[in-house]
Amino acid sequence: MNRREFTKATATAALAATVLPKFNIGKPGKSANSRMNIAFIGAGNIAEMAYKESAGENWVALCDVDSVYLDEAKANHPEAAGARSFKDFRVMFDKMADEIDGVCISTPDHTHFVAAMWAIEAGKHLCVQKPLTRTIWQARVLSKAASEKGLITNMANQGHTYDGIRQTREWLEHGLIGDVTEVHSWEGGPQWGNKWFDKPESYPPPVEPIPETLDWDLWCGPLGMREFSSYYHPLKWRSFYELGTGMLGDWFCHTGDAPVWTLDLYEPEYVELISKGGSNGDFIIADRTLLKWHFPARNGKPPCDLYWHEGGLKPSIPANWSWGEIPYRGSFFNGNKNTLYTDMRSNNPRLVNRDEMVAFKQAGYPDEKYPRVEYSGPFAEWIAAVKGDGPHPGSSFDYASRLTEVALLGVLAQRFEGRINWDSKQGRVTNRPELNVYLKEPVSQGWEIGNDYDISL
Repeated sequence: MNRREFTKATATAALAATVLPKFNIGKPGKSANSRMNIAFIGAGNIAEMAYKESAGENWVALCDVDSVYLDEAKANHPEAAGARSFKDFRVMFDKMADEIDGVCISTPDHTHFVAAMWAIEAGKHLCVQKPLTRTIWQARVLSKAASEKGLITNMANQGHTYDGIRQTREWLEHGLIGDVTEVHSWEGGPQWGNKWFDKPESYPPPVEPIPETLDWDLWCGPLGMREFSSYYHPLKWRSFYELGTGMLGDWFCHTGDAPVWTLDLYEPEYVELISKGGSNGDFIIADRTLLKWHFPARNGKPPCDLYWHEGGLKPSIPANWSWGEIPYRGSFFNGNKNTLYTDMRSNNPRLVNRDEMVAFKQAGYPDEKYPRVEYSGPFAEWIAAVKGDGPHPGSSFDYASRLTEVALLGVLAQRFEGRINWDSKQGRVTNRPELNVYLKEPVSQGWEIGNDYDISL
């Protein structure tokens, strides 16, 4: 089924997307029983996060290419008992689009976009796991498409629902640490050989028999068929650039959320790979890298460099740090007055000196400027917004697409090394035009979608 065939089949459902809030099969206002009809694309592993925050809602459909996860969801969650099961989300939308209010997407990175776009074309509110997409073109199209349809969206970076990221912005705007011209964020992984990351001796990895429970063709989806390997499915796909986005996709949308949002770090002039160790060519992520994005002055803020350290690399510890061993993940905001730390999910901000932090707390924090989120967790926040019980989600696609774009520029530099000069307005690499083919990659037949949207790239 191509995009135009699908659009024709679901045209009636798509028209309902023009009314907000849209709830209970496209009708405005709250449903009679205040329960939201939810479909889940991706039924195992990280989908447990969506399940937990959707408890008590009406689960109408589960979709997964591997029946193992469909069976587990049915066995472990009472809400799933009456849900219809599918392997292909395109078939799910074709058969029951008018029964769905919202969609939770918890698939590997390479299918985020196609699943999300099919949901958008059906006029469904949606919450997608991080990173939002695997390419910059995809991120920009999702943002524009969801906005034009008037949909309520969110990306599942939990920290953006926490109080800490709001405190951080309030403190920075209060002048607590002065002008910030440098931020260092870091992540300890990848940890090779665990359940999430593994490195074959060569690429492609060794061919193995396809499990009987798995529809491998659907798993490959828009990228086209390749030989099956357990290095790909079920959990280690993030190690490979053609499927995932490495540690930046795994953690930048958490740890880098506070720097990007609080300092308006959206449009870098360039991103540069400073160092790389344990390189595996441009197919498998490296053991460790150090990146730098440079952002010009914006909104009254001075130019700022954002550094990303991974694979055990860490920034220099501030001279007045007094909190013990430097954490495994986090960020240092270096101002001309002081330095601030936020944790792995952009939460729990504190001055790097304990005594100074105690004094700041005792003196009284600045007034709250940014409203706190009553529902802790991105799926819960999104559900409340759809029901009309809460504000528009903080990591909606208009923001999440920009955060993801910064991360994906970093992935491009990790993969192809050197410096990449970026024209954000045009959406182009200006000094190495051969890299522009990676901003929008070709897809296999039957998975084409989103090409009708006019965006800069």
